[in-house]
Amino acid sequence: MKIATIIVSFGGNQNLQETLSSLKASSLDKLTHKAIVINNKLDNIGFAGGNNKGIKEALDWGADAVMLLNDDTKLDKEAVLNLSQSLFSNESVGMVVPKIYFYPGFEYHKSRYQKKDLGNIIWYAGGSIDWNNVVGVHRGVDEIDIGQCDRQENVEFATGCCLMIRREVFERIGLLNEKYFLYLEDLDFNVRVKKAGFKIIYQPQAVIWHKNAQSSGVGSGLHDYFFTRNRLLFGFSHASVRTKLALFRESIRLIITGSKWQKQGVVDFYLHRFGQGSWP
Repeated sequence: MKIATIIVSFGGNQNLQETLSSLKASSLDKLTHKAIVINNKLDNIGFAGGNNKGIKEALDWGADAVMLLNDDTKLDKEAVLNLSQSLFSNESVGMVVPKIYFYPGFEYHKSRYQKKDLGNIIWYAGGSIDWNNVVGVHRGVDEIDIGQCDRQENVEFATGCCLMIRREVFERIGLLNEKYFLYLEDLDFNVRVKKAGFKIIYQPQAVIWHKNAQSSGVGSGLHDYFFTRNRLLFGFSHASVRTKLALFRESIRLIITGSKWQKQGVVDFYLHRFGQGSWP
C-alpha cells in the first residue's frame, strides 16, 4: 500500500521539523510512504486549498490512502501503521482518525494537571456533531486518559488535525470544499463522507500529540471571521430547517451585537464571499 502524508505548513518553523522527524521515525512495515509539504505562506490558499493541492499530488503519485496532518503534531511510532491497518480492514471504512493528546504544555487548563499527567491529556478521542449549536464536539477533551476511550468505534466527526482517508473517498465525493478556506472544512468533509456510505473509524491504538493552536484561537479576528461565516455555510448546507432558522436569527443578532469580524463574516456569507473572503 502507498500512503501519502499531506502537511500544510504556515511558516516552516520548528514545529514542522518535529512533525517531520516523528513521521520519518514511523514504523511502516510494508507500506510505501511519501511526505508532501505545502507551504501555505507562499500560496496563501488556506487550509482546504493547501490540503487539496497536496491531495492531488498524492493521487497522481498513486496513493492508496492520504493522511492529512497538522504541522504542529508529533506522531507515535506506530500511528501510521495502526491507522492504515484500520483503514484497509474493510472496504466500507472511508476514514480513520487517531487518539490525540495535548502536546505537553499546550493544554487548555494547565493548572489542573500534575507534571506526571502531561502528555496524557486528551484533546480528541472520538467526536460527534452538535447539530443544535452547529459545531464539532471532541469526546474526552481535557480528561486525563485512564483508558476511558480505548475502544475502536464508528464516529460522526473526525478532526482534520490528523485523518487517514481512502483513495476511493476522493474519487467518489471530491476534495475538501475550498469555500471554507479555514475552519469547518473537516466538518463538511465528514458529513459528505458519511452521506456517501463510508464509515469513519476512531482508532485509539494510533496516537499523536497536538500543539493546539493559540494565536488563531477563540476571540481572535481570524477565528471570529472564518468561524462565523463558515458555521453559516455549513449549517445552511447540511442542517435541518429548524437549525437553519436558528442560524438566521443568530446572524441577525451578530450583525447588531457581534465583533467587527463576526459582522463581516455574516455579511460575506450572505454576499457569497467565500474562500479568503474579506480577511486581509
